[in-house]
Amino acid sequence: MTKLSRLFTISLLLLLPLVTMAKPHILVIESYHQEYAWDQSYIQGLESVLADDYQLSYFQMDTKRIPSSRHRSRGEMAWQHYLDLKPDLVILGDDNALKYLGPRFAKTKLPVVYLGINNNPRSYHVHQRKNITGVLERPLIKRTVATVSTLMNEPPKRMLILFDDSTTSKTVLRETFSGSTQVNVSGIKLELRLMSSWSEWQYSINNLEEEGFDAVVFGLYHTLRDDKNKHVPAEQVITWSAKNTSVPPFGFWDFSIGKDKAIGGLVLFGFEQGRLAAELAHTILTTDVVPHSLGPKTGEKGRYLFSRSQLERYNITLPDNINSKAIFID
Repeated sequence: MTKLSRLFTISLLLLLPLVTMAKPHILVIESYHQEYAWDQSYIQGLESVLADDYQLSYFQMDTKRIPSSRHRSRGEMAWQHYLDLKPDLVILGDDNALKYLGPRFAKTKLPVVYLGINNNPRSYHVHQRKNITGVLERPLIKRTVATVSTLMNEPPKRMLILFDDSTTSKTVLRETFSGSTQVNVSGIKLELRLMSSWSEWQYSINNLEEEGFDAVVFGLYHTLRDDKNKHVPAEQVITWSAKNTSVPPFGFWDFSIGKDKAIGGLVLFGFEQGRLAAELAHTILTTDVVPHSLGPKTGEKGRYLFSRSQLERYNITLPDNINSKAIFID
């Protein structure tokens, strides 16, 4: 073997560990943004399973903060990002990512896993595609309402549920209430309001007692815009609402619960959505399984989460059967 051949062989041997150590690449396309507590939570879930063995990249569509007229263009940018990166698998976080990108990925052979989907995947034309599976999210609205009725000293007769007018909110109205804004659940008259305006939201909060409501539940509030069409930060919305409500406030998701936020409830956690999606992704990339055969799966049935300070403020003592299962934060 010549000296040049030996040098070439040694170079190949030195490079071999780098090749064998290359990690599969997973692109996570978020419908929203990483300052959003839901995204932070499900990303933690993803990374708890995938961080050691996979290279993770992220693209934020930011559809909570930008006008809906720009959502499609953000989807185009996400698609171009995918084409540039050429990942081994894509994870689509929440409905807008699946709405704008699912049909395009359905025409490829790339494995795709979605999470946080409130709508029926059939609506996005991906439900029978062999390369696509994922995790569904089902807000526990009726079960939360039933829980609230057992917590208050006097069971509520009327309750207001507030949502923004995002894709998820509209899906909840359609899927849970069949499009009706007034229903009866567990003997409680519920009114569901979807709104895009911060001033409309504030008006509803300021007039709860006058309108005869005994409790309020904060759903999603992340796409509200002020009178100048400027996005109102979610933390501003929830803290102002909790401070100004004249009736006890509850929530459906973990990010709405806490000191200076809602009291609590039977809530969903983004972490669990991320963990389940990550397990699907890992199985797909380490076996010959067809993605479609794995799901879709439905996320956890919810956990009790309460703020100690808010329970004290509203003089609420949890029943033993809830107290023993609950998670508590300040």
